[in-house]
Amino acid sequence: MTLGTFDGVHLGHQEVLGRTVREARRRGIAAAVVTFIGHPAQVLRPESAPLLLTTLDDRLGLIGECGIDVAFLIDFDEVVAQRTALEFTKTVLIGQVGAEVLIVGHDLHFGNRREGNLAFLQEMRPDHGLDVIGVDAVREMPLTLESISSTAIRRALQGGDVAHAARMLGRPYQVSGEVIHGEQRGRTLGFPTANIPIAQDRVWPSDGVYAGWLERADGSNHPCAINIGRRPTFYLHAEHSLLEAHLIDFDGDLYGEFCRVSFADFLRGERRFDGVESLVAQLKDDIMGARLILHC
Repeated sequence: MTLGTFDGVHLGHQEVLGRTVREARRRGIAAAVVTFIGHPAQVLRPESAPLLLTTLDDRLGLIGECGIDVAFLIDFDEVVAQRTALEFTKTVLIGQVGAEVLIVGHDLHFGNRREGNLAFLQEMRPDHGLDVIGVDAVREMPLTLESISSTAIRRALQGGDVAHAARMLGRPYQVSGEVIHGEQRGRTLGFPTANIPIAQDRVWPSDGVYAGWLERADGSNHPCAINIGRRPTFYLHAEHSLLEAHLIDFDGDLYGEFCRVSFADFLRGERRFDGVESLVAQLKDDIMGARLILHC
């Protein structure tokens, strides 16, 4: 088994999960994950807790795709936070889960005051009959770039570098939501969009225009130019950003559908235009740029 939050299930997580699966298959036992329903930081330091890269359902789906047989979910609260690393290991990992082998990342910390780590587990293993295997950091390019981490991915997304985030994730970054009715301005301008509200607990790319794909509930994928922002041409002080995806070469009704949007690359930052004509001209350029990136 392995233990962690696994927010994003990036390439570093995938290495740990893959190693867990390979070791389980070699020994003829189940491969398991112990993870948390929410992010522990939401309890430990709510004022600075990170925004999430994945919903719980998406995280579990991605973990399952790595070959993990079973996931044990822990609702991280004040009681769990006060458990020592030794108590957590004996009670949960060994007592409840029945772990025989622990596969852990180099940067794992758990237990009260974050005292549990790879060195702690290796020191206690002789007394509890556990095998403990550590997995080194995964880098985008060995010895040249920073280690892949959820923090590094959040930083890339907040800087609009969705291509870099995708390299660390091993897939394009995705967000999802229900398409809502907008003000029909895009349709009036000749560029109808699917409007998706931005969830406040998720990491979203910075305001700007991106090339990407929208996946519908029926599984079909459509290339699109995606705008994230507060629409400064029409609003001086919009309270929240909105995602507006213009599906290229598509004419249909998506209202009420739950759709998934994938980000391929950054096109430009959001800016205010002097009038509708200059905005329409830029939208045409955005679609052309998206076509070139997406080869459509």
